Amino acid sequence: MISTSLAQSAYAATAAPVRTDRGTEYAAFQTVTTKLNKATRPDAPMAERAAALHDNRRLWTILASDLADEDNGLPQGLRAQLFYLAEFSLLQSRKALDDVDAVQALVDINTSVMRGLSGQETQT
Repeated sequence: MISTSLAQSAYAATAAPVRTDRGTEYAAFQTVTTKLNKATRPDAPMAERAAALHDNRRLWTILASDLADEDNGLPQGLRAQLFYLAEFSLLQSRKALDDVDAVQALVDINTSVMRGLSGQETQT
């Protein structure tokens, strides 16, 4: 019985799927955006909103650092546009601490980035 269990666990599927860089970025945006959405509930405590906004700021700060790197392979125009979105997201996150309605702009931006990462065209 023990050898059967060991054999099953040895050949079991791995817990985490292998992701591409783009897939990892998508997953990060998805996690943060889900937290932001939950933080907009009327009954959501301020601590939950602050934590979600903090995570969003960390995500965009990391992204901005990567965009500023000379070795970033994205086209210059796209890098500039994403850097602008990073700056806006950081400023909007500050506003969203006082105004829960301001969180929706962050959700919209993150959702648009997720569409781009998944290859979907953004709706106009």
